[in-house]
Amino acid sequence: MVDFNRNNLDKSSSPYLQQHKDNPINWQEWSKEVLDYAKKNKKIILVSVGYSTCHWCHVMAAEAFSNKEIANYLNKYFVSIKVDREQRPDIDNYMMSFLVDTQGHGGWPLNVFLTSDKIPILAVTYVSVIPKYGMMSFIDLLHFVKNELDKNRAPNFMYIPKSRYKESVEENDLIKLMQDNFDSDYGGFGFGMKFPPHNTLLFLISYYEKTKNKTAKEIIETTLVKIATGGLHDHLQGGFYRYCTDRQWEIPHFEKMLYDQAMLLWVYSAAYKVFKNENYKIIAEKIIKCLQETFEEDGLFYSAHDADTEHEEGMTYTWTEKELKEHLGKDFNEFSETYALIENFEGKIHLVKKKNTLLPELEAKLLRIRKNRRQPFVDRKIVASWNALTGIGLLMAYRYLGNEAAKLKSRKLFQRLLEKHYVGGRLFHSSLGASVQKKEFIEDYASLLLFATFLYQEDFNGREIIEELHGGLMKFNKNGWIESSADDFQEIKAQTSDHPTPSSNSLAEFSRFMAELILGKAEYTQIEYDSPLEHDFFNLLVFIKNGNWHELHIPKKIEWDELPLNSIKLFSEKIQDCYNQKCTEYKSIKELISKVKENGRID
Repeated sequence: MVDFNRNNLDKSSSPYLQQHKDNPINWQEWSKEVLDYAKKNKKIILVSVGYSTCHWCHVMAAEAFSNKEIANYLNKYFVSIKVDREQRPDIDNYMMSFLVDTQGHGGWPLNVFLTSDKIPILAVTYVSVIPKYGMMSFIDLLHFVKNELDKNRAPNFMYIPKSRYKESVEENDLIKLMQDNFDSDYGGFGFGMKFPPHNTLLFLISYYEKTKNKTAKEIIETTLVKIATGGLHDHLQGGFYRYCTDRQWEIPHFEKMLYDQAMLLWVYSAAYKVFKNENYKIIAEKIIKCLQETFEEDGLFYSAHDADTEHEEGMTYTWTEKELKEHLGKDFNEFSETYALIENFEGKIHLVKKKNTLLPELEAKLLRIRKNRRQPFVDRKIVASWNALTGIGLLMAYRYLGNEAAKLKSRKLFQRLLEKHYVGGRLFHSSLGASVQKKEFIEDYASLLLFATFLYQEDFNGREIIEELHGGLMKFNKNGWIESSADDFQEIKAQTSDHPTPSSNSLAEFSRFMAELILGKAEYTQIEYDSPLEHDFFNLLVFIKNGNWHELHIPKKIEWDELPLNSIKLFSEKIQDCYNQKCTEYKSIKELISKVKENGRID
């Protein structure tokens, strides 16, 4: 039984919800019992969605959600529900769709007001306790919502997210559209805040290996160099922050997300394979170092590191010039020749390189000092899908960098995910310590299945688990992919936007195709490209399905350094390469490798 007269988040397994357990608001977790209570008592529902390393979530927690007047009003007239978006991607997806459809923008914290019948009526992000940014205060907003509902000014129909119209794009137009949005001065896309474009880069690297397209090369190399030398990159520890607030990639929001490390490890490893730029290899190996030292425990990987330390963003990571001079002594001048030591973050220095020189000893010295500072909060939650993507990134580091330790770590990660999250034929989404969240989502099945198909190509083992996970994935195919099988929420169509991670829709399509290739039941119907920048993991699949990768049927292993990036290995008694929609048999592995290298244009 839920006690609705208290804040129940102290019972939660979510680190994010635990952060709100001392708020004076009677927060509840999402459940059928809570929703039924709201309906029976005709209470307005406030659903507040966020995540543990979100800066503005912390600000709202300290302001509006700690305010006694606001708490008293909410406790009297509302049922207040907190949701960790990383535990409930289905609820987050639905609420975010409503926010974007009604307000034209998204973000967290995501606060949605619903009628007692769960009909959403208003969605907002951060709201201050005082009128600010052209908005009323949060308490005035609560009064406004209640007054409108008292006047019965609410829709009597359930909100249905808009069905997205899939755009069909020709391959040449795809590159042209990317070029039109490319920032040739600073890399990336657009001219405001910037997120690393993982999925677009993966597509372009694959596209470039086959076509040697000059525009693709410019986009890839400019972007990879700029984000590696700029403020998005943690030059001391390795790894990357979530995004930058400026066009120049100088000032980040300092949270570190597991999925960014996973996807950028994949990107830099693939880029090294194609371009043989040693700096890409160094960046990839530093990501592995970051993962190993700050994310990993017992073969699995934590979700995230907070942007804030003691409520101050970036405190752990920034320096004063005085500190740098004291710590570096006579080496300060050498350090300042490589780094642009300007006060670029609230009177402090966030390290940004002005030239790509390596200073490993000086950087290691500063890292040792930084480790003695107070550190950001770590969300120790294990998310199955993000761990599977990390496993893929580690496997790509083995394939393209020759990092044997990364391969071993990848295999161990796969086994640990099966041990902890795959129970009785069901794949569970997240865990914290011994507590496992027993909810199933398409993104986990699709990510782990894709991971399994890549592992299979190392030694042609694992068909049984691929078949099992494929069966689990297909549970979510109900005239189109759906996000979850949860019994406490409605069916939500699978997300299609490949940003920042591959969408659940794209992962499902990709992993299904790869699994069915291995299981011998793949369909080869041609599919069309979707609009670029938002759907490029899907577009990578289109590129593969349209015959642009070598599908190698071989009776024994071939080392990856003998093959192009654009290769898939499948076990077969015969020796065959299917490429450009034509299959050719060869008499020997040696003959096949020779022809594949020629066709793959390996430099």
